[in-house]
Amino acid sequence: MRIQHITAACEQLAPTEFVKRHDGLAKVIHQKLAETAELIDDKSQFYKYTPANVLENENFKVYWNRSILTDKTLSFNRPDVTFVNKKTKNTILIDIAVPNTQNLAKTITDKQNKYQELTNEICAMWKQKAAQVIPIVISSRE
Repeated sequence: MRIQHITAACEQLAPTEFVKRHDGLAKVIHQKLAETAELIDDKSQFYKYTPANVLENENFKVYWNRSILTDKTLSFNRPDVTFVNKKTKNTILIDIAVPNTQNLAKTITDKQNKYQELTNEICAMWKQKAAQVIPIVISSRE
């Protein structure tokens, strides 16, 4: 089986293998953010880590794969990780992808554009100074 087939939109692998690969990367990012923000004490191995849907303390909040409810109906409101710095009033939306190399630039642009409307809603609703999208895109190639 060619790697391009495996890493592209194979309908048989998408429900399982793609999700495992995607979530594995997202969990590492979630865990490191949670540790840095002192939201978790347990520094378990990354492959044993199970993200909580919401972690929060007086300075930070982290959402895992959670829809963000807004007054306006949005097509895209569920980033992989949402990180809120309560002190600086900044929110970061992290969305992850592992596309083929030939789709890399398009995937980055798509991820940034996809959540732009949500960043505007977050700033207004949560009274944030800034909200930004950080696409984490790691290519796979043959």
